[in-house]
Amino acid sequence: MGCSKGVSFDADIDIPDLSGKVIVLTGGNNGLGKETILQLAKHNPAKIFMGARSEEKAATAIREIKESVPDARISFLEMDLASFASVKKAAESVLASSSRLDILINNAGIMATPAATTEDGYEIQFGTNHMGHALLTKLLLPLLEKTANEPNSDVRIINLSSSAHTQAPKEGLLLSEVKSPMASTSTWVLYGQSKLANVYFTRQLAKLYPRIKSVAVHPGSNVGTNISSSLKQSSKIMIPLIFISSRFFAIPVKDGALNQLWAATGPNEDVKQAAFYYPVGVEFEGSPMVNDPKMAEKLWDFTETELREHGF
Repeated sequence: MGCSKGVSFDADIDIPDLSGKVIVLTGGNNGLGKETILQLAKHNPAKIFMGARSEEKAATAIREIKESVPDARISFLEMDLASFASVKKAAESVLASSSRLDILINNAGIMATPAATTEDGYEIQFGTNHMGHALLTKLLLPLLEKTANEPNSDVRIINLSSSAHTQAPKEGLLLSEVKSPMASTSTWVLYGQSKLANVYFTRQLAKLYPRIKSVAVHPGSNVGTNISSSLKQSSKIMIPLIFISSRFFAIPVKDGALNQLWAATGPNEDVKQAAFYYPVGVEFEGSPMVNDPKMAEKLWDFTETELREHGF
């Protein structure tokens, strides 16, 4: 997994001044997303778009963040990653209201949900964790590239993956099956598949858009977020184990957000293009499956074809 010693990173001290920067983050109304926005807001960015499904929950989160950072400039960005139409509307809102975009943090995710498909027909975890973010990124790339071409720019895309990528199917990605609920496959395997896709997507972004720094991050195992709320119907055996684990061994969200905060704002020379980082700033050397460029290209081509067929 690379060296075991991570980077020392204090969000209050080590995040630089973000004056003038515009940031988009998905899944921003709770957990890692809310904490990430709170810490970024302390450093004076021009604007942060908080992607969330619920305006009510986002408004509550923004109000709570402003209790700590009264002058935080945060805007609710309505977005359901399981709906291409919703993602398109969100991207259009960003493009209409901002002339630049410096940091895109694809933070939102669902985990180990019951078998289902997205509005557009993809297995729910793959569709939400990968396809939704892939469309959002595609639609925002022109603005990201425009910003990257400006003097002294430092444009980054941070994709949240997970150590659970190791639970993906032994074949890597079952792309011939993802346009179905994949009900006969373990929900944990499907979660792993979506998290492996996040790494592959990052690698191809970095390769095809070298002026934008793209990295994947694992926030840490057992961070105390509400992502496990999706487990309620998925496993009677796992629920008590996860409850005990999260109750007594969870990493505080404040610590869980550090890896993505470092990746988004740490010294440019320290954050490596196309890397996959474990907390904090520890490069994951990977495995033959993770480091498979052909599978990364196959996912990219599949995704582009699918998005084109949906009119994007």
